[in-house]
Amino acid sequence: MHACLPLLQPSDFPSIIREQLETVQVNLGYRCNQSCLHCHVGAGPTRRESMERDTVEQVLDFLRRSTAATLDLTGGAPEMNAHFRYLVQTARERGVTVIDRCNLTILEEPGYQDLADFLAAQHVEVVASLPCYLEDNVDSQRGNGVFQASLRALHKLNDLGYGLEGSGLLLTLVYNPPGPVLPPSQVELEAAYRRELAARYGIVFNRLYALTNMPIQRFGSTLISRGEFHAYLDRLRAAHRGENLARVMCRSLISVDWQGRVHDCDFNQMLGLPLGGGKAAPCIGELEPERLTGAPIAVADHCHGCTAGNGSSCGGAL
Repeated sequence: MHACLPLLQPSDFPSIIREQLETVQVNLGYRCNQSCLHCHVGAGPTRRESMERDTVEQVLDFLRRSTAATLDLTGGAPEMNAHFRYLVQTARERGVTVIDRCNLTILEEPGYQDLADFLAAQHVEVVASLPCYLEDNVDSQRGNGVFQASLRALHKLNDLGYGLEGSGLLLTLVYNPPGPVLPPSQVELEAAYRRELAARYGIVFNRLYALTNMPIQRFGSTLISRGEFHAYLDRLRAAHRGENLARVMCRSLISVDWQGRVHDCDFNQMLGLPLGGGKAAPCIGELEPERLTGAPIAVADHCHGCTAGNGSSCGGAL
């Protein structure tokens, strides 16, 4: 986190307030089977932070008490949390929509070979990272062999019905730029992905999200080491579009870290910014959902990453 302290300086980002809560995004821990260059979490195989069962129960209780209809699970690789399947199954039994932000290669790891079947059986929406449809580009960001492993995982998901029209099993792919640049048009990029993946590999999917790389954690550290940190912030700030403010994810989402502390979004979580800019992040078990609507949202310079150009959030371009 030390590499990203410049983001905590006073910001000219506009103030925004919360609307009705729709999504609870939960980071189940920072352990991951990959170490991607663009990762804003700094996740990897050596990380050990992981949400415990008691905190998982608090998350489920909050969902029961709130208006949120969607549980968005992230990490690290969220599936590596020991309580992942319990959380998914319990939430689905209660009628909650569940999103799994999957890195795809986890589906081939020992002990996870039946994971795809579990996700399909629970009708979990899979949001899968695939930063390009070209092998060299993917492997340069995510590690050697990741692209081919991702293709095998996508074929497995397709075989189960994911991405197929009428199956009810949603498969969303996620694009990240290869460096400190803004993503291109999501509409044009989705068309290119759809054409190239089908023609080259016979892979289908439902939609694509184009996300802006956020200058925090591992990606922020890389920018600082290259002397590009402030230039990238200036690029994001210059590309700010006020109309995107109405659709940023933090208006209808809260982000829960692996210890149960609540933040306005996943990016604020990684910077240690408490919910609403308070002195300390509240615990999910103590949070009163009815007090969220109309509350302020903590902002800083990195927020320009969500409003720059076409805009970017956990749900893709705005």
